[in-house]
Amino acid sequence: MSIRITALTDPDRGPGGHRLVWLASDADGAPVGSAFLRLFTRAGQEHLAELELHVHPAERRAGVGSLLIGAVVAAAREEGRRCVVAQADAGSPGELFLSARGFRKVLTLTYARLALAEADIAALRETVEQPHPGYRLASWNGTVPDGLARTFADSRRAMDDMPMDDTDYGTVTWDVDRVRAAARAVEQRGDLLRTVVAIDESDGSIAGFTELVVPGSKKGDAQHYGTGVLPEHRGHGLGRWMKAESIRQAREHYPDLAGLLTDTADSNAHMRRVNDSLGYTPTHKALEYQLDL
Repeated sequence: MSIRITALTDPDRGPGGHRLVWLASDADGAPVGSAFLRLFTRAGQEHLAELELHVHPAERRAGVGSLLIGAVVAAAREEGRRCVVAQADAGSPGELFLSARGFRKVLTLTYARLALAEADIAALRETVEQPHPGYRLASWNGTVPDGLARTFADSRRAMDDMPMDDTDYGTVTWDVDRVRAAARAVEQRGDLLRTVVAIDESDGSIAGFTELVVPGSKKGDAQHYGTGVLPEHRGHGLGRWMKAESIRQAREHYPDLAGLLTDTADSNAHMRRVNDSLGYTPTHKALEYQLDL
């Protein structure tokens, strides 16, 4: 089968990076596969690129994926990237494909779901109402309020030691402009961002946060983004406290939501225990692969 690889222009550009795109087509011009390569451009991640590759099931094992990978790797090298990461479901054809082309497994993620109709609201309420001396909960929709913007940006360092195993993830630096830009990005695609934080009552600073992105339709499943507690505030149960409040709010404000989705590194034993205690049920595993250039 004769395959043509065409580089396309992707208008998806933002302050954190942009994408390169390739389309694979057969001799008749019918599309048979595609590849997207996100190039991160913020300080601390200029070495990193993220691959998303798809080949139509009927066209697999015909060299389409290999041609796309060749184009992707050449472009990543030209852009001065140190590594390319990609994700595949455990046991899927994608896992075998990446392994056969020099990618090595660097991280295992467990995906889990909480069916809101089955959530134990009484237990959630009890968890939320349990006193945490020296701390209080607060929340907002969309962009962080001005009065909390600086301390919220500072609290993002809670994710700096998030288990990433062997992934060459680099460093992520947050400031007020970046947290506001992230919230705008969610809003611009039509979704709703809800944030719950734990505030240190001694100085009014944010000790931890958890984020939930709700579909604009307010139906289907919402997706947890980050949950983190600053190292100096760990050991007080703040992560479970905040996440329980996030679930409670989702039930109260979005009655048509079906469930909440989350993904956690297998090596992050603490957060997995939190999810288990709140009723999340594992659905599948995904593997992060990395190609070192």
